[in-house]
Amino acid sequence: MSASFITRFAPSPTGHLHRGHAFSALTAFEAARAVNGRFILRIEDIDATRCKPEYEAALLEDLAWLGLKWEEPVRRQSQHLADYEAAIESLRARNLVYRCFRTRKDIAEAAVSAPHGPVEAFRGGPLHANEEERFLSEGRPFAWRLSLDEAREAVGAFQKLSFREWGEGPKGERGRIVARPELAGDVVLARKDVGVAYHLAVVVDDAKQKITHVIRGNDLFEATHPQRLLQALLGLPTPAYRHHPLLTDAQGRRFAKRDKAQTLREIRASGVTAQALRAELGFPG
Repeated sequence: MSASFITRFAPSPTGHLHRGHAFSALTAFEAARAVNGRFILRIEDIDATRCKPEYEAALLEDLAWLGLKWEEPVRRQSQHLADYEAAIESLRARNLVYRCFRTRKDIAEAAVSAPHGPVEAFRGGPLHANEEERFLSEGRPFAWRLSLDEAREAVGAFQKLSFREWGEGPKGERGRIVARPELAGDVVLARKDVGVAYHLAVVVDDAKQKITHVIRGNDLFEATHPQRLLQALLGLPTPAYRHHPLLTDAQGRRFAKRDKAQTLREIRASGVTAQALRAELGFPG
């Protein structure tokens, strides 16, 4: 197999897989197979309250039913928290992150009451030392947020950062894309109760697993901007990216767990074969 093409499918075991997951997994798997590359499965299970062992077992069964094969052992994020803590510590040591004590509700209310209308991205900053010390002594929960102001100082102009879109973004973006991490604001990198959040975990994992090509849905295109910044700050390589369209139902809504989209388990139980579903999704054979 070629080490010059390594891609992955990284589901979260928070529910059963649906057609949208199958399409994304098959897109990555077939892209790797076409060039004799490597296909890796990663389980993104850092959300201990929503991720369940039974969902993980079910998704492994569904993917095998679809005909996918992956390398062992499978990386589970919950088993690598030390990797993420090391990355956070590196950023802390350079004053690139700060404790944010605002809740999601606080931020939403501040956005609605903003004098010029709702803001698109949160921009905060560290509290004064005395106030932060008081909040810590009270045991208030907090999140570690990336400081865009400090990050800009660390890497220089954000315009120097870019990534290659090998597919097509939701607005037709192609080729070299200048990263705009300011669109995402001061993103959360870790929470007190979890230890890591999505953006940090994914860039650390992709580097650890030597991912060369990230293949995922258009709903994650905007996430590439802050992730590109994190790669620069942590000295990590930048993969090529391929974002694909999202599958939608008859009403034009994208398949989603929260909307109770028909699951692969239900499709299997109805008598549909893996070959028939693959053909329906555009993957004959």
